[in-house]
Amino acid sequence: MAAIRTAEVSWNGSLIEGTGTIDGVTSGALARLPVTWASRTEAADGRTSPEELLAAAHASCFAMAFSGSLARNGTPPASLAVRATVTFDRLEAGWRVVSSALAVRGTVPGLDAAAFARLADAAKDGCPISQALKGNVALSVEATLDG
Repeated sequence: MAAIRTAEVSWNGSLIEGTGTIDGVTSGALARLPVTWASRTEAADGRTSPEELLAAAHASCFAMAFSGSLARNGTPPASLAVRATVTFDRLEAGWRVVSSALAVRGTVPGLDAAAFARLADAAKDGCPISQALKGNVALSVEATLDG
């Protein structure tokens, strides 16, 4: 069965001077989040951006994919800490999301650093958000095993 999620946003004014609000999402977990063009291209100043939300989506998707992969390997993680850094840049063709760089630190008993890095790379390629970005956005993962 397909999972369907929604988000609702309202916007007032022009792109540069206007303001928006993420009014709500299916789960109710996010509501009344301010967004502006400046929060995308300058300082966030307490507002979010589509790219920040994409980073959150990519980090959480990767964490789940990697955790599942580690468990299937017989080495479930004790802990994983994931950061996604999404870069939004102005190119000749206009503003584009150009990269999403994942960094993961983990504690995985019974696993060596080489296997951790190999499984992290596979999870980067296999997570559904990576699949949505693949071919349009440069993807990378830096994996550090703590123990």
